[in-house]
Amino acid sequence: PSSSVKEDELCAPTDVGGAVANVTMSAGKLGEKVVVKGPSIMKRLFLGFFSKEIREDFQRRSSVYASDWTDAYNNKRQIVPAILFLYFACLAPAVSFGTIASQLTNGSIGVVEFLLASGVSGMLYAALCGQPMAFIAPTGLTLAFISGLFRFCSLKSIPFFPVYAWVGLWTSFFMVSLGMSGSSKFIRFCTRFTDEVFNGLLSLNFIYEAVSSLRRNFQNAPDPSNLTMPFVALSMALTTFYSTLQVTAFQTSKYFNKRVRTVVKDFGPVAILVCMSILNLLPSIRQFAVPTLGSMGVPNAFQLSGGRNFLIPLTSISVGTRFLCALPAVLLTGLFFMDQNISVRVVNNPENGLKKGPAYNIDMVALGLITAGLSVVGLPWMCGATVQSLNHLRAMTTSHFNEETQTVEIDSVTETRFTGFTIHALIAATIGALPLLSFLPIPVVSGVFLFLGRKLMTGNSFLKRIGDGIAERKRLSKDHPIHVLGRKKMNIFTYLQVFCLFGLWTFKQNPATAIFFPSVIAMLMVIRSFILPRFFSEKEFVALGDPTPT
Repeated sequence: PSSSVKEDELCAPTDVGGAVANVTMSAGKLGEKVVVKGPSIMKRLFLGFFSKEIREDFQRRSSVYASDWTDAYNNKRQIVPAILFLYFACLAPAVSFGTIASQLTNGSIGVVEFLLASGVSGMLYAALCGQPMAFIAPTGLTLAFISGLFRFCSLKSIPFFPVYAWVGLWTSFFMVSLGMSGSSKFIRFCTRFTDEVFNGLLSLNFIYEAVSSLRRNFQNAPDPSNLTMPFVALSMALTTFYSTLQVTAFQTSKYFNKRVRTVVKDFGPVAILVCMSILNLLPSIRQFAVPTLGSMGVPNAFQLSGGRNFLIPLTSISVGTRFLCALPAVLLTGLFFMDQNISVRVVNNPENGLKKGPAYNIDMVALGLITAGLSVVGLPWMCGATVQSLNHLRAMTTSHFNEETQTVEIDSVTETRFTGFTIHALIAATIGALPLLSFLPIPVVSGVFLFLGRKLMTGNSFLKRIGDGIAERKRLSKDHPIHVLGRKKMNIFTYLQVFCLFGLWTFKQNPATAIFFPSVIAMLMVIRSFILPRFFSEKEFVALGDPTPT
């Protein structure tokens, strides 16, 4: 036995040496494979994580990213007035929705949160998004979801902000995943039928909020027999609305020369807002005590509602509740997916004359990342803002009136990130000027809302067809759909859109169903894709400007 042990001891070094040699050889071969095949493996992982669609978006927009910033310096005369007007146009919804949210959430989220969220998220979106001509902002649809979530948490005695944060984080995860997978390609099934109803809903929401604000002046009048103040406020709102509508359309008028018309169109809206605010400070008007933002509880210094901490305690709810938050997040993701893609698609419409190309999936990813940041600090969510986006697009568009065709033709569009970034930087900086903001009359904000709602109706053929349905046939253009469908069938299509619009509105306004509202928007796509083709031919859809996507 002793001799065999000695033989084993003598052989051990040889065996160990052989094993080391084998391991070294295997490691060498593995290293060689990693070096040779590593790049292809990484490429496969990269291609698996980033879809073809988002890679094409990156390629398309990366080549023009630098010019997205520098193009602004070539059109300073157009940039400056656009920033000034759009600052007020974007500020008004933030302030108004902040005031409404404070009432709906019992002071949990207010004006300061909306200003901060609008400003910071708008700056980030301008830097990260694929289509810088589009804006994100607070919307009535998002506010309806937030108020529904708050009511649900109140009924179940669940802390609101932790649930809010986890719903936002799940939504962020879903949005980024959808963007990375190239899911925006499916928005092509959201045809003009859905676009027009959805934009009609947004327009109706702006007008409703303006009218509701003016109506409250009559309802809350101290002396019902003396309604002087409510009528003065109504006059201020209508004056702001009508004057802004006129000066923005002045560029296509016949008065003065092109340079004067451009100056009036660019600086007119800002001048109206300033003049109306100064008018309210005059003793003769001030005696009527027209409500201002200061009277609506806008604070004079930066402070979050209720004096809460900036970061939300994410671990203050159970693990099970955190996972259950994914359910309402699916609904919110549906709303964001529809709202964001429809808003951006309206901007990318070929009729608008943009040259640099779309990047829908990058827009989705950017919004998802921003949503995560807003959620963990309890700030209100932002989403695609069709009204502000279209006003940004029109402010950056140079056009002329063609005397022969009697139509407005686009010359060029300044596609830049600089305006969006600067506008939202000013909104964020407004927090430092809250005492000045308190002098802005509420009726002036309502007038801007009326203008934004009316402006969104422009180009909506669905709303135009409502009037054309009772128009004399021979007075309509030769390419009008009435000549293909006939009056009866065209009106059926139109009034179906009207029915869908008011169905959506009723569902959104009902507190019991508001949180499920996003899922109803998707039903518009179902109606258009599966029900309407049974009653309308493709030729008729084309005549209506709503061809079936391939």
